[in-house]
Formats: sequence, structure tokens, C-alpha cells
Amino acid sequence: MPAPSYLFHLLLIFALWLGLGWAADSHAQELPTFEVIAKDGRLFPERLEVPVGQRIKLIVRNQGKGPIEFENLAMRVEKVLAPGASSFVVLPKLKPGEYEFIDEFHMDTGKMWVVAK
Repeated sequence: MPAPSYLFHLLLIFALWLGLGWAADSHAQELPTFEVIAKDGRLFPERLEVPVGQRIKLIVRNQGKGPIEFENLAMRVEKVLAPGASSFVVLPKLKPGEYEFIDEFHMDTGKMWVVAK
């Protein structure tokens, strides 16, 4: 018995979604990549120099005992990570300048600057 057409369409959409996800991820892997570590309410490095005019990939690793919320609201970048988790964010092409990122759960100590030069 042939599958209903809606099932075929769902499978096609799922296959496209997977393919586009892999393409986007492989493209993100080609970007200049930098690592950010969150631990004990702090972000390391506290100052990170990156190239101007390029999209940047930041791999964020939470090595602390509690959750973090890594963000820069002006860029609409936000990532919540459980203890031991890691993920990445891609920043847009940056103009020369300094961009503050925070861990919203540790606002007094969880700060870092991305400096585009």
C-alpha cells in the first residue's frame, strides 16, 4: 500500500531540515574560532581579540558547578548552558571596537570583552 502523500512531504521536509542543518554547521566550522570558558562565576579570557569584518565562532564551555547565561543583547546573542555543557555562538561581522559579553547569572564577575581589531 503506498504511503499517504502527507507522509512523503513530512519525510521530505525532515530530510531538507537535516541537510540544511549540516550545511549551516559545516559553514560555521570554517569560521575563525575562539574558546570561552565559564568557571566559578567568571568568563575566560577576560579580553579576546578577534579580526574585524569577519563572522566569528565562539565555543562556550561551562566548566562551573552551576548554569550560565552567556550573552550580548545588542547582538542578540544568548546561550544558556548547564554545568559541563558546551555549545557555540556565531557573531556577525564586527566593526572595530569592544563588545561586552556577560554571564547573566553572575553579573558582577562574569564579564568579558571581545575586541575587534
